[in-house]
Amino acid sequence: MSYPTWASRAKRTAHLFFELVLRDFKAGFLGSYLSVVWAFLQPGITVLLLWFVFEVGFRAGPQGDRPFILWLLAGLIPWFFFSEAWAAATQSILGYRYLVKNIVFPLGILPLVKIGSSLIVHMFFLVVVVGILVAYRQHPGWALLQIPYYLAGSLVLLVGLSWLTSSLIVFIPDVGYMVATCIQFGFWFTPIMWNIGMVPARYVPWIALNPAYYLIDGYRRAFLYGGWFWERPMLTGYFWLVTLAIFFTGRIVFQKLRPHFADVI
Repeated sequence: MSYPTWASRAKRTAHLFFELVLRDFKAGFLGSYLSVVWAFLQPGITVLLLWFVFEVGFRAGPQGDRPFILWLLAGLIPWFFFSEAWAAATQSILGYRYLVKNIVFPLGILPLVKIGSSLIVHMFFLVVVVGILVAYRQHPGWALLQIPYYLAGSLVLLVGLSWLTSSLIVFIPDVGYMVATCIQFGFWFTPIMWNIGMVPARYVPWIALNPAYYLIDGYRRAFLYGGWFWERPMLTGYFWLVTLAIFFTGRIVFQKLRPHFADVI
């Protein structure tokens, strides 16, 4: 029994996507002795350094009734994934320029390949965080089941942003610097290293305009504090409205600019 044309094409695209993800994940560490171990070692060392600086150096106390390291990890891990995936996906069309002139290649999956490569490391660290929670006897409740929901929100936002920036950077090289600046600014504007409770109440709505706030706060609630996303209908509705707007804008821009990639690269 033969598959319909669309099903056969989708199957080939999916196979190609997973093959490219694994190849991309391994390619970044070719020639090094530890190979892909560096993908997990580098963010792990960063977390340890930040923990040492803030908890040992500045003697940052527990956040509520949660140890500082757990509070820090719950915010850093999703941010590492978001920032690294977006930065890498922005360069995806330029990085795979040898595929751009292949008129039958589905170029739209190239930003997704970079996101998928970053997702491998993210999934590993999600398991690590759960293990640390158990080691600290901070047993995750049912709210932990929301992690796939917040991960899905991260992916939808990332795909839209990546389609937008990866297509624009082909024509406007400055987009790469703009993304790097947005990531740096977003790190400090999002409550990752600081508690939202430190901010005067009148400024909180402005901080909540940042979609990353919803994701970081959501991961933190799922890991540490409980509570469900539907209990914050206004913030949830706002996040998805903005995220879907970015997703479809990115898709439209990518489709409009795609025919001109080969002329520029």
